[in-house]
Amino acid sequence: MDHGLSSTALSALRRVRTRSISPENFDGSVGGGGRATEGTGAESARDLGPGWKISPSVDVAPGETFDLARIDEPGKITHIWITTHTDHWRTLVLRAYWDGSAEPAIEAPYGDVFCSGWGRFAQVSSQLVAANPQGGFNSYWPMPFRRSAHLTIENTSTVTVRVYYQITYEVGGDYSDEGYLHAQWRRSNPLEDRTPHTILEGVEGAGHYVGTYIAWGVNSPGWWGEGEIKFFMDDDEEFPTICGTGTEDYFGGAWNFDVPGAGYTEFTTPYLGMPQVIQPDGLYDSQQRFGMYRWHVADPIVFGERLRVTIQALGWRSGWRYLPLRDDIASTAWFYLDRPATQRPPAPTFDAMEVHIGTAPVPDLGASPPR
Repeated sequence: MDHGLSSTALSALRRVRTRSISPENFDGSVGGGGRATEGTGAESARDLGPGWKISPSVDVAPGETFDLARIDEPGKITHIWITTHTDHWRTLVLRAYWDGSAEPAIEAPYGDVFCSGWGRFAQVSSQLVAANPQGGFNSYWPMPFRRSAHLTIENTSTVTVRVYYQITYEVGGDYSDEGYLHAQWRRSNPLEDRTPHTILEGVEGAGHYVGTYIAWGVNSPGWWGEGEIKFFMDDDEEFPTICGTGTEDYFGGAWNFDVPGAGYTEFTTPYLGMPQVIQPDGLYDSQQRFGMYRWHVADPIVFGERLRVTIQALGWRSGWRYLPLRDDIASTAWFYLDRPATQRPPAPTFDAMEVHIGTAPVPDLGASPPR
């Protein structure tokens, strides 16, 4: 699968054209950028006039769903850059609809889409997702569509949220043989006793699984990552075709992510990483929190009819026996499918997404200040 241009293909001439949607060009029209006469930057540009950053962002009201992009021709989204204040990373929901489908293919909390599910910044330097200081989120997931694309962002909070974004895409190519990108979010908080966390289920059709992000909150002392990830493909029922050997193994680490003398050690690489480790501080951060990603770019998990994915939460008890854990696990699953919609879990809500971490709650007195 081609997730971009190889060094050889980079120089090849292609019969496509690049377009971009942002608050400075809401519909991506040719020659349509920088024409705004009103917007969130109008006051700052009062001495300069049109063409001088008059509409760099949008304000999304409480309960509002804002259209980030509507594209009404075949194309492929190649890059998304977006940013907002950290307070809102788990109160916004990103959605993408392909080819006029009434059901979203991508539906997940804003922060989790960019490997930042705990509402705190951590550097992510991967091929598909980059999170850069301070909350500059980038997605390089190829998102092809055959007729149309519709991207939205929902504000589930009670305060107005200011969002800056730019969505770059190409038009003019042949996307008839490419799969539709899907992302689904699920949370077990806490995980049921002796029950694996479901990462993905109910998916029908042909496609390939390409990525996992997990925001894992540990609710007990000791090591927490002995559990196996399992991929139940096609006719699999009780037992999977693909079974991992441990949580840290699946995310590319080993031996508890524990470097002697250093303890848990963050890492971020093109295809896998644990970029975030939040340690207890003896006050409000009472438990350990981790963020981990695994992109199946060179090794996609290909299925022909259906797919289900689960992961166990296991620690240790006396006598070197496994201890089933009841942790807080929120996962985002990425996969390409031969159809624009499939079965999905209930939509994320404010309460379902909420994280209790960091400082004591304080009132939010209004929208984020201008950037």
